[in-house]
Order: sequence, then structure tokens, then C-alpha cells
Amino acid sequence: MASRVVRRNPNLIDPAGSLWPPERLSYQSNPFVDPLMIKNALCLAALATLFAAAAGQPGWAASFDCAKAETADEKAVCADRALNDDDVEMAVLYSQLKPLLGMGARGDLDDEQVAWLKRRASCGDDRACLSKAYQERVRQLRGGFEALAKRSP
Repeated sequence: MASRVVRRNPNLIDPAGSLWPPERLSYQSNPFVDPLMIKNALCLAALATLFAAAAGQPGWAASFDCAKAETADEKAVCADRALNDDDVEMAVLYSQLKPLLGMGARGDLDDEQVAWLKRRASCGDDRACLSKAYQERVRQLRGGFEALAKRSP
């Protein structure tokens, strides 16, 4: 038998303000048969596995693999959480903007990105220079979205 009915006094108020609906509390569930309990347990197990696997992995930035970082600027981005976050933001903006542009503008965006990567590389491991370069590139990419928004009807 999966569950049995437990009599509840309807006049009792749960002082903790339970999040479970009253009809759910009226049954005493067997955790090995209840599908909701099984689903929750599987989700928690999957989450724990992901966190355990991620804990042993090297840091990743969005636009490159930190385990393969060779240049001083790449190593600095991987070593600094704020720069890593800036890199993620820049890469997301770039990847979202690119397909929205026409062929000519898309080529221009690629050329600008290559030029920006050269400027980033010229910063070396100077975190202030890298931060400024990322802020400038993010501003440029956001400007691209704003220009598209102004053009559309």
C-alpha cells in the first residue's frame, strides 16, 4: 500500500506556515513509492553530482578554455573572477548580436572582435587595463543592440 490516510484536526494551524497544500499533508507518504519524493531525490542527487564534478574542474571563461590559456591576458582572465565574469558577459553579447546583423555588418563585427582581442592581448596581465578593455567592448556591443532597436519599427 503506497500511503495511508492520517486523520488531521482541521482546526489546528501549522505555526510554521507549511508550504505543502493541506491535501498533501493529509497523507503519510512512503518515500519509496511516492513519485514526487522520488523525483525530488533524483534531482538532488543530480545536483550534488554536478557540484562535485564542477568542484574538481579548472575554471572556464566563456570565450576560451582556461585549461589551455597560454597568453598573459588569458591567464589573468582565468585567475580573476571579475575579469572572468566580464569575459562571460562580452562573449554572450557578441554571440547574441552576431546573428542579428546582416552579412556586411556581421563581417565588420568579426573584424572589430579580432582588433579588440589584439588590444586585450596588449594589456598582458595588467588587470586594470583588461577591465577597461572589457568595459569598452561591452559598451560597444550594447551600442550595437541599441542601434538595432532604433532601426526596427
